[in-house]
Amino acid sequence: MHDYIRAVTRLAVFWFCVPLAVAGGQTGSRGTQAGEKVFKSACAACHGADGRGTAKEIAGFERPRTFPDFAACDQTSPEPNVTWKDVITHGGPTRGFSDIMPSFSDALTSEEIDDVVAYLRGLCRNPRWPRGELNLPRALVTEKAYPEDEVVISTGFNATGAPGGTTHVIHEQRFGIRNQIEVDVPINFQDLNHTWYGGVGDTTLGVKRVMFSSLQSDSILRPSGSILSLFGGAVLPTGNRARGFGSGTTTFETFAAFDQLFPTNTFIQTQFGANLPRHTDIAPQSIFFNTAIGQSIAANHGLGRVWSPMFEFVGARDLVDKAKMNWDVVPQMQVTISRRQHIRANLGVLVPVNNTSGDKFRSCSTCFGTGLTEG
Repeated sequence: MHDYIRAVTRLAVFWFCVPLAVAGGQTGSRGTQAGEKVFKSACAACHGADGRGTAKEIAGFERPRTFPDFAACDQTSPEPNVTWKDVITHGGPTRGFSDIMPSFSDALTSEEIDDVVAYLRGLCRNPRWPRGELNLPRALVTEKAYPEDEVVISTGFNATGAPGGTTHVIHEQRFGIRNQIEVDVPINFQDLNHTWYGGVGDTTLGVKRVMFSSLQSDSILRPSGSILSLFGGAVLPTGNRARGFGSGTTTFETFAAFDQLFPTNTFIQTQFGANLPRHTDIAPQSIFFNTAIGQSIAANHGLGRVWSPMFEFVGARDLVDKAKMNWDVVPQMQVTISRRQHIRANLGVLVPVNNTSGDKFRSCSTCFGTGLTEG
């Protein structure tokens, strides 16, 4: 058993900045130096030379709530480069932001926009902040490694056996540079002997911390990188054990999550951990291994709505004599459903591969979450 445990954005400028971009756009070398020249000639009048925004008295307009401070890492790091490129190319309304931000598609080339984005990234001086490109699509079972600010509602229904299902209401709150608090409250409903019962299940309280993150973004539309996180928490016995809504004992949960993003926008998410009940005579200790493989496909030349087909392999085994590893597969499809691309819907079905007796089979699972920072 000890061996198992050890293993275990936004831009905003006035219309008068557009002609400046035509006159000041650079066609020379690519990168941050070229981006700085474009920014200072086209954007600094509204965004300030330091990226923090020009004072109202000088700019002459009231800043919208979403006006960015590009030097504030907590605002900018959760946003992927593709968001910034979309806003610069098509204007603020394309992502649901203020129309004070015009489109620069006629004023700047795609390469010049990439240079500006590269320069803006350098205004966050602390490289320890995990970047938003590593905030991969959330799978139905496998937990991702990225520390998130989001609310997720996930509902699963029994397709065989007694009618019923479970809805998880999950709140994830980021704090500091690499940390996240997670609260998961399951709400169960079940038909027991032709009588419907409902109630709260066992509630999870936990903390996740990023141990390592690295992003290579040679191309805005084809980034690559990896991120590793560790999680520790407690599953409190708030559910009714007699009705099957809880285990009847406090369980300590720990896992490691590692995610890898490839330049093809293919991604792999893995999670390995253990559940360690306080009273093993009530519930057995167990280990679990989950992995999700997916591909993100974006419309509008990589700047629009994102579709992410995924396939999960889910494994779990009780640490008792003669226990077998239970394997399930979960094909699913996720899609962004808001203009800001921060609200996503996911539809999938869990199919047991072995040990198929009982009511394990669940379908029509749906999640909604705010996956990107709106600050």
